[in-house]
Amino acid sequence: MSEKVLVTGGAGFIGHILIKHLLDNTDWEIVTIDRLDYSGNLNRFSHMLKDADSETKKRVKIIYHDLKSEINNLIDSQIRDVKHVFHLAASSHVDRSIVDPMTFVYDNVVATGNLLNYARNLDKLETFVYFSTDEVFGPAPDNISFKEWDRYNSTNPYSASKAGGEELAVAFENTYDLPILITHTMNVFGERQHPEKFVPNTLWKLRENKKVLIHSNKDKTKPGSRHYVYAEDVARAVLFLVQNLELVKKGNLDEYGAKCLKVNIPGTKELNNLEVAQLISKFSGYKLNYELVDFHSTRPGHDLRYALDDSFIKSIGWEPKYSVEEGFEKLVKWFLENPEWLDF
Repeated sequence: MSEKVLVTGGAGFIGHILIKHLLDNTDWEIVTIDRLDYSGNLNRFSHMLKDADSETKKRVKIIYHDLKSEINNLIDSQIRDVKHVFHLAASSHVDRSIVDPMTFVYDNVVATGNLLNYARNLDKLETFVYFSTDEVFGPAPDNISFKEWDRYNSTNPYSASKAGGEELAVAFENTYDLPILITHTMNVFGERQHPEKFVPNTLWKLRENKKVLIHSNKDKTKPGSRHYVYAEDVARAVLFLVQNLELVKKGNLDEYGAKCLKVNIPGTKELNNLEVAQLISKFSGYKLNYELVDFHSTRPGHDLRYALDDSFIKSIGWEPKYSVEEGFEKLVKWFLENPEWLDF
């Protein structure tokens, strides 16, 4: 009998990409929990698995549940005996968090607490992977990339709620010996991403001949920048980490001896927002019409630059498969062949 794993938020963007990677590269049975809100879309499964055989499709069980409520006996009866938990379910939009911060507290802190409390009673659990974000560290000064155990400096309710969930995970390892692995990812792009996000939204605007607004500094001279990472590479990194936990443990990431494991999964190259739009224009053939806007001064909580240090994950033998340019070229081609995923 194959092993079983739990993925929360499996109908979400990164969640469904991870599930596809696990189906292709393991024989695991996958149970996924999703509440199917604006970010969770079952059409991702039907589209992703349209060419899969019936046995592969049978390896995925989808459970409808909102993790703001504890996992009851009925839900538990459909999970049980999982080897790994991948916790991706979250609210993840900075703008929404600024308008409605308490939703993010419930979704990212309370929900994480409920899942951790359930997981501490799983007898066969080997790893609980908590997906965090580069944004918990706050804005990065020029030439600075944050390492796994650097201090938090959350600048909006979204990043604060992710830091809160992260600290709960650390506490559950310290209190209950729950085997926690925390990952920090940067700007992830890939197939079937929600069209409100910058990359698919930019392609949609180019297609519709609309102006692309590029977030910049107060003087409108310097676009904001991020490290971008292809979603398939994130899935590859996560599977690599859980299959090589001993390498991670030998890294001794925290100089003060914390038990919890933390690993950054950054992109291969830093790009500013204008450079990203230019790449999308280049690979799509659509003309770019843009304007630099001072969004950061008018909307506190939007940071101009984030950056993660990648030295640890490289030291244990993992690197992305795709360069940023290769990833964007592959993705733009995919969206042009599947235009229904660009429509609001």
